[in-house]
Amino acid sequence: MHGEHTDERSADSACVIDVDDLPDGLVVTDRDGHVLAVNRAATRLTGVTRDRAVGRHLRDVFSFRDHDGRDWWKWFDPYGGLPSRARQPELPLRVPGGQEMLVAARLVRRPERGGPVVRVVITLRDAGARARLERSRADLVSTVAHELRSPLTSVKGFTATLLAKWTRFTDDQKLVMLETVNADADRVTRLITELLDVSRIESGRLEIHRQVVDVPARARKIIAGRVAAGEPEDRFRLEVRGELPETWLDQDKIDQVLANLLENAVRHGRGTVTITIEPNDWGVTVSVRDQGEGIPPELVTRVFRQFWRGNARRRGGTGLGLFIVKGLIEAHGGTISVRRGPEGGAEFRFTVPTGTPDFA
Repeated sequence: MHGEHTDERSADSACVIDVDDLPDGLVVTDRDGHVLAVNRAATRLTGVTRDRAVGRHLRDVFSFRDHDGRDWWKWFDPYGGLPSRARQPELPLRVPGGQEMLVAARLVRRPERGGPVVRVVITLRDAGARARLERSRADLVSTVAHELRSPLTSVKGFTATLLAKWTRFTDDQKLVMLETVNADADRVTRLITELLDVSRIESGRLEIHRQVVDVPARARKIIAGRVAAGEPEDRFRLEVRGELPETWLDQDKIDQVLANLLENAVRHGRGTVTITIEPNDWGVTVSVRDQGEGIPPELVTRVFRQFWRGNARRRGGTGLGLFIVKGLIEAHGGTISVRRGPEGGAEFRFTVPTGTPDFA
């Protein structure tokens, strides 16, 4: 029996090389509660090293306690209770330093149904990360409610007025009201599209449909749209350098990236907006720069976060645009960064690989 126990412990310890690749913390104990394995993530979360933990009882090295101060291992009672019990649901627990983490456990039985517990597999996650995610979602709900309220109030007000007093308005007045309703409906549509993009990016469900894309032609199209909307033509300059390779990209998403970056440059920058497109060793590099105040170095790391807005005096938008741009570029296998441009403004620079046809 003792030899079998030792072999089992040795076999489990050999799995440490694999479990170090897991993003969550993992602690494995034997049938007596002695630690067999600790992965790198668990050490990062708890500060307890593998050498310090292996061979000792879990309670001596991982003193998990609930918010009432109770010893988790003792009331968890892995070897008592129903013989069919297979797991302990995730719970918020604290370690001696006061840090909170989410702890769950699985009971490994031999035989699987009704047999005695031979191992306990415990997973650890940072509760702070979940709290930040919940705050982010709350911010998203708050932002959406705020952004939707204004256009929907406008739409409701104008349509109610037109329905109640249609004959009192001239055709020109009706046209102005309907144009406003149409613009506000477009605004709501854009917001919903942004929310769907954020959801797909965060869940990893963003799909890329590749085709041959002429990036300079797409940039010219986006610029033409800005000019048609009232921007002066000399506000934009397009530079294409060198011979560009054939690029297989998602045309709609590249249009969305370019449109967002130009919108950001026009809204928060000044002077000429320059779009430069050039080849690199593995694809194409595109930079969009303005001649405004630029982004202070201490804010550079925040630019691609949700709800980031540049100049607080000229906020506008939801603060989701650059977050979405980063997600779209990374979904193509590319990268994006921001720095101070040669003329003092902000320069957003992204690279995308040439790609291959998507036959999926």
